[in-house]
Amino acid sequence: MSSIAPRYIVGIDLGTTHTVVAYAEGADAARIELFPIEQLVAPGQVAERPLLPSVRYHPAEGELAEADYALPWPVEEVAPGCRPVIGELARQLGSRSRGRLVASAKSWLCHAGVDRTAAILPWGAPDTVPKVSPVEASASFLLHVRQAWNLRFPGHPLEAQEVIVTIPASFDDAARALTVEAARQAGLAKIRLLEEPQAACYDFLWAHRDRLAETLEGVSLLLVCDVGGGTTDFTLIRIGAGAPEPKLERIAVGNHLMLGGDNIDLTLAYRLEPRLTGAERSLSATDVILLAERCRAAKEQLLAEQGPEAVTVTLLGKGGGLVGGARSVELSRSEVLEVVLDGFFPRVEAGAVPERRSGVVEFGLPYASDPAITRHAAAFLAQHRSETGTAVPDGLLFNGGAFHSPVIAGRMAEVVGSWAGRAPVLLRNQRPDQAVAFGAVAYGLARRGLAVQRIESGSARSYYLLVGDGGSDARRGVCILPRGAGEGREWVVEQRHFLLSVGQPVRFHVFSSTVDSGHAPGDLVALDEGVFGELPPLAVVFEGGEGGEIEVRLAAHLTEIGTLQLQCVAVADAARRWNVELQLRPGAAQPSLPTGLHPRAAEALEHIALIFGKKTRQLDPKAVKTLRNDLEKILGKREDWDTALCRELFAALLEGAPHRRRSADHERLWLSLTGYCLRPGFGAPLDDWRVGQLWNLYSQGLQFVNEAQNWSEWWILWRRVAGGLDAQAQRRIFADMAGFIDPVRARRGNAEALARKRGFEDMLRLSASLERLPSGDKAMLGDWLLQRLDKAPDSAELWWALGRVGARAPFHGSAHNLVGSDVVEGWLEKALQRDWKKQSFVAFAATMMARLTGDRERDLDASLRNRVAEKLAASRSPESWLELVTVVKMLDAADEKRIFGEGLPPGLRLVE
Repeated sequence: MSSIAPRYIVGIDLGTTHTVVAYAEGADAARIELFPIEQLVAPGQVAERPLLPSVRYHPAEGELAEADYALPWPVEEVAPGCRPVIGELARQLGSRSRGRLVASAKSWLCHAGVDRTAAILPWGAPDTVPKVSPVEASASFLLHVRQAWNLRFPGHPLEAQEVIVTIPASFDDAARALTVEAARQAGLAKIRLLEEPQAACYDFLWAHRDRLAETLEGVSLLLVCDVGGGTTDFTLIRIGAGAPEPKLERIAVGNHLMLGGDNIDLTLAYRLEPRLTGAERSLSATDVILLAERCRAAKEQLLAEQGPEAVTVTLLGKGGGLVGGARSVELSRSEVLEVVLDGFFPRVEAGAVPERRSGVVEFGLPYASDPAITRHAAAFLAQHRSETGTAVPDGLLFNGGAFHSPVIAGRMAEVVGSWAGRAPVLLRNQRPDQAVAFGAVAYGLARRGLAVQRIESGSARSYYLLVGDGGSDARRGVCILPRGAGEGREWVVEQRHFLLSVGQPVRFHVFSSTVDSGHAPGDLVALDEGVFGELPPLAVVFEGGEGGEIEVRLAAHLTEIGTLQLQCVAVADAARRWNVELQLRPGAAQPSLPTGLHPRAAEALEHIALIFGKKTRQLDPKAVKTLRNDLEKILGKREDWDTALCRELFAALLEGAPHRRRSADHERLWLSLTGYCLRPGFGAPLDDWRVGQLWNLYSQGLQFVNEAQNWSEWWILWRRVAGGLDAQAQRRIFADMAGFIDPVRARRGNAEALARKRGFEDMLRLSASLERLPSGDKAMLGDWLLQRLDKAPDSAELWWALGRVGARAPFHGSAHNLVGSDVVEGWLEKALQRDWKKQSFVAFAATMMARLTGDRERDLDASLRNRVAEKLAASRSPESWLELVTVVKMLDAADEKRIFGEGLPPGLRLVE
């Protein structure tokens, strides 16, 4: 980090569609300037542009010459092995090529359903195309800005300035932390974050700073409505009397809505698709992305103030593919208005609420199911009505690309006005593309007490620690940070202490809410699912000393980037503190602090210790064989054991692991109970730590290798906990089994005979459950299964495994590791040849492979899915299977059990 004192305040609007930069000299509060960004605008041609398109293009080998990449600064990349084009030229190249453009990285950055640090973009691109993570993509745009800035101001590098990066107000702690990580990867080690609606308001305050009281006259409650490319943000700002200027206070922000201009463009693309291809055909995912980009440009032309009545939209051909040559279709202004106004900005009543529909997942992103932005606005205002003291805001400030169109801005104002019975005051933004970046600089000036009125704010959310048993029907939380808490002030939960073990990781399950409930730290509340959102796990390891337990209390404060900072503070010595960190990678535990256990749990633990304890060498075969039944007599039926009880039993079994080898019965029973008590390997506190401890035993293998049932229990154990195993562990297990499953290698030597003795069918089920395997390994496994099905077409185990490998919705893994839809379509044709009335297991496998997710990249061809649906109906398969193929829906408990192989612990529900 440079030691040069900051000379400039720099605001960076890291947008879904464009990145914009503005700046001001800290000593000169009279002028904020736009920073034009140098970028490639044609091969080998560099020029300054006011906006940097937030896209990167990954050229094919030989597609561009070395000189075509040339920029006026040395090459520096955040993702080694991939040299991209960024900005205007990237957008141009991406509009002509399929599957090589990384767009909407910001939307992916807040998508908790994938590993945002994994190389998954461009989504759905072939394996031959280099990929980057959403964090790396975001970092590459910031790196480009830093390099362009440092070229222009070599004596005042960007990393040494006061840098403010804007984010949606709805970004949760994880998305905020990942934005900071992207900045760090770009060489910006210290930044501040500012919510975009606040930034837009700061720009308005800056532009009207000389007559602010006059401009805001008659406005007591301001709604900032920000509809960008990927998100919709609502913010409420109370405006009160003050001297000499009005007092502004941010009082509420909306929940995250992945809904914006991208959705409008996709809707227009779907409308044009049948006119380009014919009713019986559909475009590929990459073609739809290209068409949506064409529709975006057409929409902007048609909705401009002096826009034409119609424009021609052309989709370039791809040789012998679906669209053999370039095809064109006309898109009219009236058609766009119908889609935009009726679908996204309809007239609705003040009491309207978003319609509950099946979740929409398009190109991997979980967009809001109801596209009506006006309905979401009505629900937001209703949720915060008790806080505002008024039914409807009397002022509106629009921001985001959607409101470039006066037609859209007019409709939104009309709808809000209809709720109040009067037209709201419109606070007009004169530079919609640049307002957020300019406002970020104005915020920086306000922090220094220069020129601009400060908007009072604090934590947009209140935070709660889960202290119930984690069951969805009885979740309770204790407030640890109230909404509105100011930056830096510490809040201590005095009423509750925790005893935590030294040397072991401890995880906390934290929820947040944007609703002002008036809760104070220490208050115990019911965590209503509709109001409270979950954060990724928070974790800490207590180190030092000689083991034992430490009594701690919790202390929380709001950081300068707007995230929760939680610390454990030793009760005996307040100077001893441990930071609790966010765990952002998928597969981490979803924890809680366990409270009550089964009243006879201690008795059950004694029975386990009797068989697997250190001091006893109980070898009575009857006592070993009856342990499972004994436990059920004490605790009730095994399927009724809840998650907390199962994990407590697992702890006793793990402690007794060294003694599992006392006999074949000991080993078999230990494997069976351990896997059952840790299933599915995630979903409870410390599960990733538990699975890690269990994984340490994998290399030890079995003691009684000649016992076929022990081999079966060995593979069942790892299948049960597969959801908690990382990719490396899953690859190792797969490599160990591959020689038995691959029909070619299995014919060598005595492999087939050995496989029968070592639980071949359980190997199959385990191999199909390894969802973190690369898609290429899964495709290879599927081919092996098909070869075996040619000789054993009636094998239920082979069909179950094929359905699991080709499933369109993963059970625990990330969607980017799925087998390609074109490969699975070939597998499904094999299933369609079977008699599903006699072989329901084939019908279920076909259901998993044809399941509708709403993500065009994952979903199979519609005509093939229709054939599956018709055959399911004709074979009188369960209605729930037919629904999985025809609509986007969750699995029911019976189908979940069928996929996993047995029921999940009560109270544990896997969210897809």
